[in-house]
Amino acid sequence: MTQDIVIKRDAFKAYDIRGRVPDELNEEVTYRIGWAFVDLFKAKTVVVGRDVRLSSESLTKALIEGFTDRGCHVIDIGLCGTEMVYFATSHLGVDGGIMVTASHNPMDYNGLKLVRKESRPISGDTGLRELEDRVVTGDFSREKSAGIAKGTVEQYDIMKEYVQHLLTYVDAAVLKPLKIVVNAGNGCAGPALDALEKVLPFEFIKVYHEPDGTFPHGIPNPLLVENREATAKAVRESGADFGIAWDGDFDRCFLFDEQGKFIEGYYIVGCLAEAFLRRYAGAKIIHDPRLTWNTIELVKEAGGIPVLCKTGHAFIKERMRQEDAIYGGEMSAHHYFRDFAYCDSGMIPWLLVAENISVSGRSLSQLVGARMEKFPVSGEINRRVKDAQMVVAEIEKQFVAPGAAVDYTDGLSVDYDDWRFNLRMSNTEPLIRLNVESRGDTSLMEKKTAELLAAIEKLG
Repeated sequence: MTQDIVIKRDAFKAYDIRGRVPDELNEEVTYRIGWAFVDLFKAKTVVVGRDVRLSSESLTKALIEGFTDRGCHVIDIGLCGTEMVYFATSHLGVDGGIMVTASHNPMDYNGLKLVRKESRPISGDTGLRELEDRVVTGDFSREKSAGIAKGTVEQYDIMKEYVQHLLTYVDAAVLKPLKIVVNAGNGCAGPALDALEKVLPFEFIKVYHEPDGTFPHGIPNPLLVENREATAKAVRESGADFGIAWDGDFDRCFLFDEQGKFIEGYYIVGCLAEAFLRRYAGAKIIHDPRLTWNTIELVKEAGGIPVLCKTGHAFIKERMRQEDAIYGGEMSAHHYFRDFAYCDSGMIPWLLVAENISVSGRSLSQLVGARMEKFPVSGEINRRVKDAQMVVAEIEKQFVAPGAAVDYTDGLSVDYDDWRFNLRMSNTEPLIRLNVESRGDTSLMEKKTAELLAAIEKLG
């Protein structure tokens, strides 16, 4: 690797590393990241995995070279999902792990997600800023590694152990032969589903199943409405019990009911909380502030303790450890599990839903339909503004009236008796994100959403 290259800071975000290839992220940068990771975290052994993007293989090769040039042993688990790096890091008891992935970002992007021992996240306040400084300003000349024995690389297939762990979350004996549409979006989920198919009674209807870094059907991002129809159509045409779609590195899954209707992640949080509380009476459940009423009510009715936490994987994971929470869920379809090293998984959630359907004999629409009616939501609405901080402050002045409960855990949360909203600034873009819900009154929710959006647009 060369020493006289200018390294940009643009790719170093709040929670991970993401940027355009090659101007923001390239082999030189990932080489330095591997090198600096060893020095900063005193790593002797690390896990490395990658997604299917066309640039991932060369970036991973350079990353591994950075590790080994500093004497670090690398366990290369190859093409995988981000959660498989999390699992391998904790399961194998190593010093850290890095997943090379850009998940659902555009074609010309790539990135890295990093964890320390026990799969603890590395983010802005837990080492990522220090790593950034070393990568940008450090001395990476070959002479610096003189006298250090080069590290070794081990190819390791973690799939069998990973699948065995996934099966501990459900009782395989009660699972029915459900028909399930699975849409990997040509990302990395396909091989994991193939491994699960061998040990589960489900019939998978496979859509865009094969990993393909050219993404012939578009970037795998089920949050985009235009990307949902392929899954929904397959559910309707096959008569499936439900459908699932994943993002590129499958750390999030998105569910569709038996009619092909997309289910907001918010309602799945409550569903999974109930499932865990049936097994762990009185357990703590972590949730984010954006949408809350459904989760709080279900958790309390099931005898659990709801705990509010700031949005973001680093905050959720840390709070789960502090509270010894069994499960944490965000409305964005990130679901976290204590026994999965407090990390997020896109496979565990749908397995729990499949078990619930099998045991209850109820369809997915029956499991969540009443909750959707009881707490209708706007869905997250993003608006680009010039001064996000000013907009949030002005919205508070305009929409906080006597009788409102105000919370600042993450942005601005305002609760009235019959409706509430959360407005927060993006960590990485000049955007604000709005979520509105009501108590069983869809027209009120829609009215208040329109009022808030009109005020935001006037201020923006």
